[in-house]
This record gives sequence, C-alpha cells and structure tokens, in this order.
Amino acid sequence: MVKEKIIDIIANQLYIEKDIITLDSHLLTDLRADSLDMIELCEAIEDEFDIEVPDEDFDIWRYVHDIIDYVNKHI
Repeated sequence: MVKEKIIDIIANQLYIEKDIITLDSHLLTDLRADSLDMIELCEAIEDEFDIEVPDEDFDIWRYVHDIIDYVNKHI
C-alpha cells in the first residue's frame, strides 16, 4: 500500500521512528526535514514508485498526506 511505503521511506530518510509519523505531520517542522532531506526524500519516492516529480509539484509537499495524495494520483 502506498501509505505504508511512503511512511517507511520517510522514516528511513529522516532516521526517525515510523510510529511518530502521521498523515498530518509537517515535513519541515514536525519531522525536522531540511532542504537536502526533502530532495533525497523526493528521489527515494521517485525510485520506489517509478515516477518523476517536477520541481513545481515537489514544492507543494508540506505534509505527509501531500506526498501520499501525489503518488496515488501519479502511479
């Protein structure tokens, strides 16, 4: 399922426990991702789901649910 895979990717990329990640977690403030983390997270999601995320789409990812919604629409 997309949701679980994305949460796994986020946890692995940010070196955090999966159980603190919610759909409403803000990537920058709640999960403390920085700009490099966000780029690496995007690359990992592109690889996992075999999609390409344009910069203008990537820039709207603020919350975990933003990523899930985006991936669900593009796979």
